[in-house]
Amino acid sequence: MMQMPNPRGKLSQDRDLAPLTWLRVGGPADWFFMPADVDDLAGFLKELDPGVSVFPMGVGSNLIVRDGGLRAVVIRLARGFNGIEIEGTRVTAGAAALDAHVAIKAADAGLDLTFMRTIPGSIGGAVCMNAGCYGTYTADVFVSAKAVSRSGEVVHLSKDDLAFGYRHSNVPEGHVLVEATFEAPQGEAVDLHARMEAQLKRRDETQPTQERSAGSTFRNPAGFSSTGKSDDIHDLKAWKVIDDAGLRGTRCGGAQMSEKHPNFMINTGDATASDLENLGEEVRKRVFQDSGIELNWEIMRVGEPAPQAD
Repeated sequence: MMQMPNPRGKLSQDRDLAPLTWLRVGGPADWFFMPADVDDLAGFLKELDPGVSVFPMGVGSNLIVRDGGLRAVVIRLARGFNGIEIEGTRVTAGAAALDAHVAIKAADAGLDLTFMRTIPGSIGGAVCMNAGCYGTYTADVFVSAKAVSRSGEVVHLSKDDLAFGYRHSNVPEGHVLVEATFEAPQGEAVDLHARMEAQLKRRDETQPTQERSAGSTFRNPAGFSSTGKSDDIHDLKAWKVIDDAGLRGTRCGGAQMSEKHPNFMINTGDATASDLENLGEEVRKRVFQDSGIELNWEIMRVGEPAPQAD
């Protein structure tokens, strides 16, 4: 058996990942590590065999782990990485801090990160995916990030380093984000909280928030997220081209495109990762046949398919 480092945090073998994802599917990770703090993470990565892959995992809100699991060390940050500090107009949050919590704490201080309130997931994922909503993106407020490299060095990443794009950033391979700093516009706390309440109400009215989903399944072909305005153009929104192709409510096994919002894929109760991925690929194929538009996955899919029975 491979010799693993002996960290202060929690290290376990063959950890089932399904309960850690919002879709509740997927196989096990070879190894699963929850570091105690940045020094623990850095020491672990420095000592880890360079040939072993690592996969940083957030709260699993935008992720399909395939049924065969992951041949890697999955690294999940927890309590030592969820702090939120505010200094002037700057908000520094640990990578494990939930986007919603950061938005609320910033609003309490009269700082406007309200676009983060309805984004599922944590700050590490928001930076990696350049998460955005209502016409604002993480890149718009991003100042810098701290990460631990695959070789165990603590490094700082600038906006130029990350080269943000639509639902994308260039976090270096093997790096684990541990912290990010944002510059937030100022506002009145009461107004910011009222805006977030309105956003939550609208989200609950239009999205299947009571179902097992992973947020938006596909990126908008137009290359931008919703502006949240009444005159927002929907012609090239993923939900619209899926709906136009007659795919609202389409099923594959236990997976379904939501009747409420056709760009949300849901686990109706007994879906496998294969059901979900096959449904997504069928939707992509049929949308292309209908409109000539090629949808790109927004949900990250990782790991290996289930072994075939003999």
